[in-house]
Amino acid sequence: MDHPVLEDLRAESDELDRLVGGLGAGGWGRATPAAGWSVAHQIAHLAWTDEVALTAVTAPGAFAAHVAEAAEVTTEGGDFVDLAARAGARDEPSVLLERWRGGRLRLEEALRGLPDGARVPWYGPPMSGASLATARLMETWAHGQDVADALGVVREPTARLRHVARIGWRARDYAYAVRGLTPPGEEFRVVLDAPDGAVWAYGPEDAGQGVTGPALDFCLLVTRRAHRADLALRAHGPDADRWLDIAQAFAGPPGAGREPRGDGEGRAWADPDGAGAGAGAGAGPGAGGWRRGWRAG
Repeated sequence: MDHPVLEDLRAESDELDRLVGGLGAGGWGRATPAAGWSVAHQIAHLAWTDEVALTAVTAPGAFAAHVAEAAEVTTEGGDFVDLAARAGARDEPSVLLERWRGGRLRLEEALRGLPDGARVPWYGPPMSGASLATARLMETWAHGQDVADALGVVREPTARLRHVARIGWRARDYAYAVRGLTPPGEEFRVVLDAPDGAVWAYGPEDAGQGVTGPALDFCLLVTRRAHRADLALRAHGPDADRWLDIAQAFAGPPGAGREPRGDGEGRAWADPDGAGAGAGAGAGPGAGGWRRGWRAG
């Protein structure tokens, strides 16, 4: 498989590596916004998930056995993801770092060796190699955000966010299903301001409801790395407004998410009737009439 997402996945991993590569023991032990998880837990989780993904690519039978074991742990009230992170976080930082570096390179090699059109088993339905790589990029970026927040680092958003944004848009109905809710019958239009000034647009142009705003904010929302109240996203229509409260790009339970900062910076805005006027009007795609923004991209 030769796909551009593999280069983006490597770049995303390298950026996070630069954040943690020079940390001392105190930095690795620093608490992140995920309750009970330090920087070491975050990297241990990424290393473990890369290893599981490698198993799925190279040994589907072994992966199926892992899924069965994970289901048994869950049935007994355990959290196999948290258990793996805690086990990995006990390693010396140098050992953990080399484990993560080696594992992600092996996964990249395995993905590049996949035949075009091959499907890879996963916790949900099987997916293509490109989709698995995209999911790994999304998770690397999201957990990298946890690390950056713990270290007080503000990261520069990049065009790689388009992968995260697309997953967030495509996973709309999953966010409802995981909560036992019925998704709206109509598709939404999502129009986002990209970091380089371009516009990323998803969904039908004639949609009656949708979301506009900065791509970074949308990615923070769908990975649940920021509270909606702290983001400059605009919902156009009542169903779209509800979606912004529950949106998530990742599989599994939604978790608690982030609490609002309460500093008044960046407010999500609901435009129930699609008029395009009100708090925040004039910022982002769709200003001066939200449907006009649907034509972007």
